Amino acid sequence: MPQPPRTIHLDELESIPGPGSLTWRPVRATLGIRAFGCNAYTAVNVGDDVVEPHTEDPALAHEELYFVANGRATFTIDGSEHDAPAGTYVFIPDPASHRHAVAAERQTTVLSFGGPPTFEPSAWEWAFRAAPLMRTDPARAREILADGLKVKPNAATLHYNLACLEAIEGNRDESLAALRGAFGVLRQEARSELAASARDDEDFESLHDDPEFVAITAG
Repeated sequence: MPQPPRTIHLDELESIPGPGSLTWRPVRATLGIRAFGCNAYTAVNVGDDVVEPHTEDPALAHEELYFVANGRATFTIDGSEHDAPAGTYVFIPDPASHRHAVAAERQTTVLSFGGPPTFEPSAWEWAFRAAPLMRTDPARAREILADGLKVKPNAATLHYNLACLEAIEGNRDESLAALRGAFGVLRQEARSELAASARDDEDFESLHDDPEFVAITAG
């Protein structure tokens, strides 16, 4: 049986005083999250801590990301101040960096996320970024796809999107080569679905009657 989703409002979380003058809300422990650490911190008054002064344990090598959910915070990281109004992300990749944040407005809430840098991004991140740019900024789309293929050389979706871009640009041979690359990294059972998508894809309009395209997408 799949585990059911869990929802909880920030105000429903347990409110624990400290460390320092902040109020800790244990998000990770309450929801039972195991993929990464996450918590919320609130400050009633201006000047109260919303991130206690600390560095991360170098043995754990955790990166930390903070998000100011409401209010305004002033972060001090390795001696440099950073103004962070609501909606601001603050990323601290180095565990040795000293970090501290205080509320610049009443009722400021900061969310924290942390963990070791072991996450493997999905190819869709590059594909989704590149897709809207294929006709408006093809050079940038090409850069994004090339970057993605360095990280994910066996991602069919990136080869496919590159094939689309080449077709839009009128580069027949390059498009067909990229399309062959997409099929080449797929298992046999997934190729028929991709073939059907390619045959109906308007990005390949210039190639729909091309014998080599027809052969590649025969399913």
